[in-house]
Amino acid sequence: MSKKEAIVKPDYLQFLKEIKEKIVFARITAYRGLNRGLIKLYWEIGKNIVEKQEKFGWGKSIVEKLSHDLRQEFSATKKGYSAQNLWYMRQFYLEYRDFSNLQQLVGEIPWGQNLVIMSRVKNNREREFYIRRTIQFCWSRDVLIHQIEAEAHKQIKIKKMHNFPKTLPVHLAEQADLAMKDTYTLDFLDVAEPILERELERKLIINLKNFITELGLGFCFIGSQYPLRLKDKEYHIDLLFFHRHLHCLVAFDLKIGEFKSEYAGKMNFYLNLLDDLVRLPEENPSIGIVLCKNRDRLEVEYALRGIRKPIGVSKYRLTKKLPKKLTKSLPTPEELKKGIESE
Repeated sequence: MSKKEAIVKPDYLQFLKEIKEKIVFARITAYRGLNRGLIKLYWEIGKNIVEKQEKFGWGKSIVEKLSHDLRQEFSATKKGYSAQNLWYMRQFYLEYRDFSNLQQLVGEIPWGQNLVIMSRVKNNREREFYIRRTIQFCWSRDVLIHQIEAEAHKQIKIKKMHNFPKTLPVHLAEQADLAMKDTYTLDFLDVAEPILERELERKLIINLKNFITELGLGFCFIGSQYPLRLKDKEYHIDLLFFHRHLHCLVAFDLKIGEFKSEYAGKMNFYLNLLDDLVRLPEENPSIGIVLCKNRDRLEVEYALRGIRKPIGVSKYRLTKKLPKKLTKSLPTPEELKKGIESE
């Protein structure tokens, strides 16, 4: 065996993995350092604009002139010194100058995410929530906007129904709690009650992109009616995902009615099969979420008591409006008015 062949072994692959991780970590560290420097620069520019306006009584025209001169000097970064961006820097300083705790955090997220939070969130406690979550989960602008529109800060205050603290390590239980929602809003399905479980599943698959957005960052779709075989019997998981940050499989069982205690036992069975037959050795324990129309907290607590697999029970909310296909078939207010007048 040649030396070249000898090194292509598990030891070398582990060595290669470690080097790759070091390179990725170094790049992330370098990027964060550059980002902190940029945010600090924008803070100082905003501060200087405010101070000079207060000292010399300069009006709005100073920002336009400053933008023109800076873009002439630093042509490669014209967009960064546009008049609009300079106004944002000024607002950035004014918004956070009296809040030292937020000043320390804003340098950890990109400028674009800072602008989203500054423009869409006005409460400082809520701002801190979104800044910290953006740091923790590396939310992109689009994901951050969705989280704000979904009022994710309210979800954190809700005591969700699961047994994660008893079935997962502390750090993983906390992350799983954040990844799971108490209520999933499925108004993008454009359906109203009643609906069959298969129909609900079919609609979710058709609108998969919207559903993944509603689930939150990190969910990767694996399949619907995912088969699990035990001896000569085959079982199916309604929806199966992989969560990149939790590094585990997440199984969804869809129920159109109230939660029943037997649903927990069924999910526990699925998770046992997943962990034994599908989960890879380096992955964390699989998590199950029973998604139903409604549930009683006490019944969920008793149903999950004694179960060793991590299971959560969430509810979903369909649109309160009439579906488009029904709306189109109904007469408009104008048509109704004409019909009444013609009688």
